[in-house]
Amino acid sequence: MTQAPISNELFHRAQNSIPGGVNSPVRAFKAVGGNPRFMVSANGAYMLDEDGNRYIDFINSWGPMILGHAAEVVQEAVQKAIPNSLSFGAPTRKEIEIAELIVSMVPSIEKVRMVNSGTEATMSAIRVARGYTGRDKIIKFEGCYHGHGDSFLISAGSGAITLGVPDSPGVTKGTANDTLTAPYNNLDAVKMLAEANKGQIAAIILEPVAGNMGLVTPAEGFLQGLRDLCDQEGIILIFDEVMTGFRLAAGGAQELYGVTPDMSTLGKIIGGGMPVGAYGGKKEIMDYVAPAGPVYQAGTLSGNPIAMAAGMAMLTYLKEHPEVYTQLNQITEKMVSGMQQNMQQLGVNYTINRVGSMFSIFFTEQPVSDFESAKTSDTALFGRYFNAMLQKGVYLAPSQYEALFVSTAITESIADEYIKANLEALKEALQ
Repeated sequence: MTQAPISNELFHRAQNSIPGGVNSPVRAFKAVGGNPRFMVSANGAYMLDEDGNRYIDFINSWGPMILGHAAEVVQEAVQKAIPNSLSFGAPTRKEIEIAELIVSMVPSIEKVRMVNSGTEATMSAIRVARGYTGRDKIIKFEGCYHGHGDSFLISAGSGAITLGVPDSPGVTKGTANDTLTAPYNNLDAVKMLAEANKGQIAAIILEPVAGNMGLVTPAEGFLQGLRDLCDQEGIILIFDEVMTGFRLAAGGAQELYGVTPDMSTLGKIIGGGMPVGAYGGKKEIMDYVAPAGPVYQAGTLSGNPIAMAAGMAMLTYLKEHPEVYTQLNQITEKMVSGMQQNMQQLGVNYTINRVGSMFSIFFTEQPVSDFESAKTSDTALFGRYFNAMLQKGVYLAPSQYEALFVSTAITESIADEYIKANLEALKEALQ
C-alpha cells in the first residue's frame, strides 16, 4: 500500500472551502488519526483512491451497496432512466411502483412518502406522530442516531459521539425538553419515562438494531416490550430502519424480529446508492400527511426519477433473490469467526456484535448492550487497528462507533484475505 500524497493535498485544499474538509463529519478521520482518502471509483468489493490504492470496502457507502459497488442491475436502471430527464417536479409511474413494492415488503407500511434522506425521513415521521397524537414529547435512546434533526441531537450516536459533542449547539432548550432519553435495551427506564410523562409522549423512536454506537443488538423481549408499552399508552412506535431496512431481511429488522412498529423510516438501500429516504406506516397515520391531511411535508426532488429507478431495481432484485441474505449471513459469519480466532490467539480483549451482514468489533472484555458499555471500548487501540487495516488495503469505518456492512461482492477468497489482514493489523496495533 502506497502513501497518499494526492489525498493529503486534496484534504488540505478542501478545508479552505468545506467545513472541516468533508461533507459529513466522520469522513474526516478525526476519531482514528491521519487524513481521509479521497476516492475516485469503485466496483464490486473494491474502492480506488486518488493515489491508486485499492481497498476492500466494508463501509459500502454506509450500507446502500448491498450488492457491491456499480451493481449491474442498478447501473442499467439508472442509465435507462437518464435520457428521459433528471427531474420533473411532477408525479411519475415509477413513484407508484416503488411505493407498492415497499408496501409489499415492509410489514409496518401501508402507505409511504418518498423523501431525499434518512434525516428527512425521521424528522418527518416525528412530525406526523406529533400531529396524529396531539402530543409533543418523544423518547429516543442514548447512542441511537436518527440524522441531524434538532429533536435527535440529544445523546446522539455516530459522528456526534466521535466528535465529542453529543448535544449540538443550535438545538434549542425547548426542543431538548421535548426529547426524553433512555438507555438502549433498558425497558424499565422507558416505562418510568412513560409513567412520569403520562399522556404527553407522541412517539418512541429507535434503531431496532442500533448501528450508530457500533452495532448493538436488541435484548430478548426489548422490542416486544416497547410494542406492548406503546399499545397501552397510545404512543406511536417508530423503527428507524434507515440502516437495517432491506439489509437484515427483505422486510428489515421488523421482519427478522417479528415486531411490527406503527411507522418506519427507510434510507440507504432503498435508493440503491442514490440520495433517497422514505417514511411510512399505518394508513390512518399516514393519511395525516398533506395533502391528505393537516401535517405538512414537502420536497422539490422527492420521488426523483433517477433515484426511483435505482431504488426500484435494487428492491426488486432483493425481493426476487432471497438467497442474497443466506449468502451474506454465511460470508459475514466466516469473517467474524476468523476474527474471533485471531483475537483469541493474540489474547485481545474484545466483543464482536453481529446481526446478518452488519457487525462491529469493540476492544473491551465486557458485553456491549448499550451506549455506556460501548464507551468502554479502547478507542486508541481501535485507531491503531483501523490505520493498520487501511495500510493493508481494507477500508473500515473510521470510527469505533459505526457498524460495518458486508456486500455480496465479498467472496470466500476476499473473506480469507480480510481475516489474514485482521491478524496482521492486530499484531501491529498491539505493539
